[in-house]
Amino acid sequence: MSALPLEGQAMTKKPNPSDSILNIAHRGASGYAPEHTIPAYALGQKMRGDYIEIDLQMTKDGHLIAMHDETVDRTTNGTGWVKDMTLAEIKKLDAGSWFNEKYPALANPAYVGLKVPTLEEVIHRFGRNARYYIETKAPEVYPGMEEELLRVLKQTGLINGRGRTNKVIIQSFSQESLLKVHQLNPRIPLVQLLWYETAGTAQITDEEIKNIKRYAVGVGPNYDKIDQAYVSKVRQAGLEIHPYTVNEPSEMKKLIRWGVTGMFTNYPDRLHQVLCEEQKD
Repeated sequence: MSALPLEGQAMTKKPNPSDSILNIAHRGASGYAPEHTIPAYALGQKMRGDYIEIDLQMTKDGHLIAMHDETVDRTTNGTGWVKDMTLAEIKKLDAGSWFNEKYPALANPAYVGLKVPTLEEVIHRFGRNARYYIETKAPEVYPGMEEELLRVLKQTGLINGRGRTNKVIIQSFSQESLLKVHQLNPRIPLVQLLWYETAGTAQITDEEIKNIKRYAVGVGPNYDKIDQAYVSKVRQAGLEIHPYTVNEPSEMKKLIRWGVTGMFTNYPDRLHQVLCEEQKD
């Protein structure tokens, strides 16, 4: 599969699991294993996810780690802000037992004692043939996050000598963070995350689309606030659209028929099955 579907591909084309709609394993296969751990990422690949999605936080001593929250409280046995902890302190934490306690039906003894991985550890584990969908979380809290991210990507060979990559997409809710990445390296595909709290259906204006197209290749809205008109407007503007976080097959099918070019899911096996079924129709 190409890093992104071809711009301008017909929205009426039937989805094909091999070349059309991106199956993005949200925090790994986080419906089945502790989010942002090596087992969750490995399971996401096994379940035919096209991308490993990694949320980034930054330690007190400048290391990028895979974690959704700014604190370690929810997904480890520790407490505190990531920004106030060294990598050595975070490595002492258990990042798996919480999952067994919260989801006893999915409990696995192998999850006990799992460690929080660094971005470099994830890349070294899965290599340059894997694809990574990386989010800068709370970049305003972590000065230098973007520079460190690009350094790691270059050092690990995911960005070549000409600054190009077909293995990485960077996303963020922070336009400022994406603009910074774009300024540092305009060749990396970026996706602007969007969160809508509106009581009704979300709208995206021509001006917003024009602004986003200056630096990004696509948008990532919360799926439950968009409709077919929203998807069509984004696609007609030549942008990709990767809604999040879609876990029910009925919702997956609806979004596919609306013309999305990818979606985030905690259950990549479900999305793969839906894509296969849609292809047969």
